[in-house]
Amino acid sequence: MKFEEKHLAQLAAVVETGSVTNAAVRLGLSQPAISRTMSALEKRVGEPLFKPGRRPLEPTLIGSQLAQHGQVILEAARKASETVAGFRAGSRGTVRIAGVPFFMDAFISRMIGEFQTIEPEIRVEQSYGNLEDLEKGIASNQLDLAICPLGLVEAARGFQFTPILAARNVVACRSSHPLLRRTKLGTNDLVDYPWIAPLPGSPLLADLHALLLTIGLPEIGIRYSGGSLLSVFNYLEETDALTILPHSVVFAHRKDRRITVLPVEIPQPPRSLGILRSAAESRPPSADKLANHIFRQFDALRTLIERHQTSLVWGPKLGPQ
Repeated sequence: MKFEEKHLAQLAAVVETGSVTNAAVRLGLSQPAISRTMSALEKRVGEPLFKPGRRPLEPTLIGSQLAQHGQVILEAARKASETVAGFRAGSRGTVRIAGVPFFMDAFISRMIGEFQTIEPEIRVEQSYGNLEDLEKGIASNQLDLAICPLGLVEAARGFQFTPILAARNVVACRSSHPLLRRTKLGTNDLVDYPWIAPLPGSPLLADLHALLLTIGLPEIGIRYSGGSLLSVFNYLEETDALTILPHSVVFAHRKDRRITVLPVEIPQPPRSLGILRSAAESRPPSADKLANHIFRQFDALRTLIERHQTSLVWGPKLGPQ
């Protein structure tokens, strides 16, 4: 015997509300329509669905059992409606976000955690990538948001780029590094110590090469390469190695790691870190909600980063010797 799901759902509504009239109001149907459905169900089952003379309506054993199946249908419909409403409001759904590794680990993963305490129904899938990979991910609809650096040129057609922080690189070292005890630093001082190379393909690696070219350094001694942000910090804390890092990343861990800025002025990249998105209007509302959360966090954070930057006593800008 086959039943129509909508008829079972109507039966469940009648049992739950105790009357045909109330069930009609809840389901947005007419009272006669609900009554016809109940009569048709009773004929199909061959048994009464409600005990006679009871108000509010009280189901028979078979009526109660069928209503339980209908309740599952009603609950599924309710959850589906909530999902659609939540998606449109940006409070439900999945956001796929990726970005340059060091920046994601230093800032964005923490901001995602803060965001999900506010929006617990939004699932976030995070990954890593450099600009070329991130652009491909957004263009192919595999990503919703990308955290990446972009230079003076505008974003490619079909993309929307919103800056969140001006890029500034520093030479980083452990807080007990011997060079910090010197009152004057020069180019040759940077050659006397081993270096950590940034991840292959990262903007920092290109910045390191640009630094060497600009200040006329010979080839430096790369002692360690390819590590995550955590491994770079661990290595720096145990050695006298130097590396190039975004100032914001060092700032983010200034209190929980024994890492600091070597106060030498180096050439700065003409770019900003920001959020790259599709320019199409069909983006998930939840993705825009996460992006707005990141914007607000950096509005507050930017002042602190700039204040820390100005508090450092910088030496003369390095150049060819």
